[in-house]
Amino acid sequence: MRKLALTDEILLNIEKPARYTGGEVNSVMKDTEKVDIRFAMCFPDVYEIGMSHLGIQILYDMFNRREDVWCERVYSPWVDLHKIMKEQQIPLFALESQEPVRKFDFLGITLQYEMCYTNVLQILDLSQIPLHSADRTWEDPIVIGGGPCAYNPEPLAEFFDLFYIGEGETVYDQLLDTYKRCRREGNSRLQFLECAAGIEGIYVPGLYEPSYHEDGTLADFRPLSPHAPAKVKKQAVMAMDEAVYPMNPVVPFIKATQDRVVLEIMRGCIRGCRFCQAGMIYRPTRERSAETLKQYARTMLDNTGHEEICLSSLSSSDYSGLQELVTFLIEEYQGRGINISLPSLRIDAFSLDAMQKVQDIRKSSLTFAPEAGSQRMRNVINKGLTEEDILEGAGQAFAGGWSKVKLYFMLGLPTETEEDMQEIAVLADKVARTYYEIPKEQRHGKCQITASTSFFVPKPFTPYQWASMCPAEEYVRRAAVVKHAFAGQLNRKSLKYNWHDAEVTILEGVFARGDRRVGPVLEEAYRLGCLFDSWTETFHNEPWMQAFENTGVDPDFYTLRSRSEEELFPWDFIEIGVSRTFLRREWELAMKETVTPNCRQQCSGCGASGFGGGVCHEGKSEV
Repeated sequence: MRKLALTDEILLNIEKPARYTGGEVNSVMKDTEKVDIRFAMCFPDVYEIGMSHLGIQILYDMFNRREDVWCERVYSPWVDLHKIMKEQQIPLFALESQEPVRKFDFLGITLQYEMCYTNVLQILDLSQIPLHSADRTWEDPIVIGGGPCAYNPEPLAEFFDLFYIGEGETVYDQLLDTYKRCRREGNSRLQFLECAAGIEGIYVPGLYEPSYHEDGTLADFRPLSPHAPAKVKKQAVMAMDEAVYPMNPVVPFIKATQDRVVLEIMRGCIRGCRFCQAGMIYRPTRERSAETLKQYARTMLDNTGHEEICLSSLSSSDYSGLQELVTFLIEEYQGRGINISLPSLRIDAFSLDAMQKVQDIRKSSLTFAPEAGSQRMRNVINKGLTEEDILEGAGQAFAGGWSKVKLYFMLGLPTETEEDMQEIAVLADKVARTYYEIPKEQRHGKCQITASTSFFVPKPFTPYQWASMCPAEEYVRRAAVVKHAFAGQLNRKSLKYNWHDAEVTILEGVFARGDRRVGPVLEEAYRLGCLFDSWTETFHNEPWMQAFENTGVDPDFYTLRSRSEEELFPWDFIEIGVSRTFLRREWELAMKETVTPNCRQQCSGCGASGFGGGVCHEGKSEV
């Protein structure tokens, strides 16, 4: 029987001890004497959220298919256990072996959200690994980061040895083989990092140096080593049907955020919303075939015992095999206790018909993401959605038996006016009005329209990377404008309005667009007790503001300043395939309120066709 890292006394005195015991169905156990590389795969948040992340499941499966590698999982201990581990000097451990992370060869940390950055430092601290890459030796694991936030790795540069830019299925094997060779040949840690820098898609921050103008903007970013390329190229999987996929995903002991089989039907998005980073960094759009996905569904349901299957993508309605796949799933699993989840759908007749067949309509709500209340603003952000689309979809949903609708919007977008803000409430009221146009005897009780606004953060590699943000108090003022507008609507009793935390938004903006100079702020904030900043109950803005003051960093420099067309960004050394010229052109079209057609309607020459596949090459014969 495995020896657990935590005593019974500790496990009985913390929340959800099953987060830390491991031993779940389909978790992989190996003999440490028979592997050459031990890899700790970390999601820097609680177990329930990390276990819902498909990317980690894919890499966990891929690494463990290698006989010479044992990949284990590690998550952020919740605040109760964090306190105990600090007080008793218990080193952070991996779930499978229950052994300290510091004994591993690699610690891989996925970076999904900027407000998890203090949790990254928690992982290093509790693992008893030096926070700074420069202070580590071969006694410490190689710390590597990946995920969407790695597309601006600079705020975390001091804390990581490597970053993997792009999709993990492509060059990880090459990196692991290089590590084995370097260790076998007795190379130094620096020599290994130099070899790793020569692998396409691997960024070694210690081999680069930034310099700055007097006004604080970035002047230059140059390699310090001949092994380090001037540009790091994003990695993308082009043959989706041939890519590794976890047929035996680990089944958690406790309810995860998404406790179900996940079918990733495609990567990328054809829509080109100008605020959306994922829509740019995951280009080109690439699909898995319906036949492959049918087989995945059968196998994964058999191997997990899950009772729900979810179709995952940025915009499922744009998947060309959607009707075939959904029809198959409905016919195959209806009446067998398997629920089918269909997120990210555009609400049209087919989608509603499918959802009626697979959901209990008395319990579910439908979600629309108009992002802006006025048509003018939807054109500015290139949403590609008209008010007619929204109201027609809502009308079909209400006629089909739904009575609850969620609407998602953003506040603080470039060119936004007072009227645009008020139009959020007007649109929500029009949706409610659509419900009350149905004859009373055909309605399903009172309707509930819940509108939520997040505050705009201009992300790297989007057309809005040149934009400025608002001060926190201005975001709050805009939310108040919207709230007041809701109070004046005819159907206000059917309307509910929520908004995001403005203080969190400012921090997200600093770390989304920051350079290496914001790293000390992060370290100071962690020292002052900041942790689980993405959780409302554990976020405290005061220590963050103290951290900025203590380090002499002005957050306004990163948030309130508009960028010139020529400014060098901290992330410009990364090549994502989408060109800076295209992004700038989209910025200018946004200022003109001009819509760009989606990728299937017309190619806009973004540059992603250089990857040689996906939607860019659909229907075209190879030369």
